[in-house]
Amino acid sequence: MFRLAAVIYILLGATLAGIFIVAALTVGMDTAQPIIYAAVAGFAVALPVSWIVAKQING
Repeated sequence: MFRLAAVIYILLGATLAGIFIVAALTVGMDTAQPIIYAAVAGFAVALPVSWIVAKQING
């Protein structure tokens, strides 16, 4: 199940980081620091989410 979670994390991490970056830019945070924080937050949120999704797929 770890390999499945790792593959899901690769896709989900980039997707959530992109969503968080777009959200940060939308609210007017257009300097480097908030964008980096948003990307790191996206990758951090993707860790437990990918594990949960992998558990659901594995059944």
